[in-house]
Amino acid sequence: MSVTIFDQPDVQAFLREISGLDKPDGSPRAKQIIHRLMSDLFKAIDELDITPDEYWAGIAWVNELGIAGQAGLISPGLGLDHFLDLRMDAQDAALGIDNKTPRTIEGPLYVAGAPVVQGHARLDDGRDTDGQLLLMHGTVFNDAGQPVPGAQVEVWHCDTRGFYSHFDPTGVQAPFNMRRTIIADQQGRYSFRSILPNGYGVPPGSPTEKLLFALGRHGQRPAHIHFFISADGQRKLTTQINIAGDPLVNDDFAHATRDGLVPEVVEHGDAASIAAAGLEGPFAEIVFDFHLTPLVQGEDNQICERPRAAA
Repeated sequence: MSVTIFDQPDVQAFLREISGLDKPDGSPRAKQIIHRLMSDLFKAIDELDITPDEYWAGIAWVNELGIAGQAGLISPGLGLDHFLDLRMDAQDAALGIDNKTPRTIEGPLYVAGAPVVQGHARLDDGRDTDGQLLLMHGTVFNDAGQPVPGAQVEVWHCDTRGFYSHFDPTGVQAPFNMRRTIIADQQGRYSFRSILPNGYGVPPGSPTEKLLFALGRHGQRPAHIHFFISADGQRKLTTQINIAGDPLVNDDFAHATRDGLVPEVVEHGDAASIAAAGLEGPFAEIVFDFHLTPLVQGEDNQICERPRAAA
């Protein structure tokens, strides 16, 4: 037998009590958020007739998620990161801001403190011999189409096994492998040499994978490269490109693929191209320009101050 009690006065009073709305101390904003979230949860339990067994199975999963440190992994998997991007897109549209380079999710694997280099960087340490040589380059522009001298291009990606330095369970990668901060030259140009990353999946048997499987979904990502782009007077851009040709480009469990972020990959195997690039063998080339937008009334209204790893 199913009953509903959410609208009863004593339940509504109880929600105010647990949210601290009947107390003078504390944070009004925290009270507002907790009252709404707990109200939605209470109502869901009521309307969906969630049983105690189901509820405590959920609590066990939350505990497992915390032990695994995967809250930042399930967040994009459940579309929350992408939803935040969609809201910022809508806010920009209301302000008349045109983002020529789309934003997309940061993910949980950035590490602050990567070595700073001028103009051009080599990202990989040469240990991953399974990867195809990659040369990526382009220019950072402002919204008027002018190059941005000295723009900061932070880049990070995984190896061919799908592991990121500082998060590699095998421990074989050097610190900041495949991570650099590149300072664009006076023409706003950046470039780097690395290897093409592979796609990867959430840890097998993890709480993230268990939930995705329960939803009939997978936990795989296409090959991609992450970027932060910043410069004086410009809003910080958080984005990533996907590697064209990856079969999961349009089936990313993290919902990060966006139009305009899948640049062409050009293969070069002729001696002239190899010599012109100063490389020692065949390579893949990606040309990609970034377009920044100016501060809004002197403020970066899209910067996100979230906890991040540092080394």
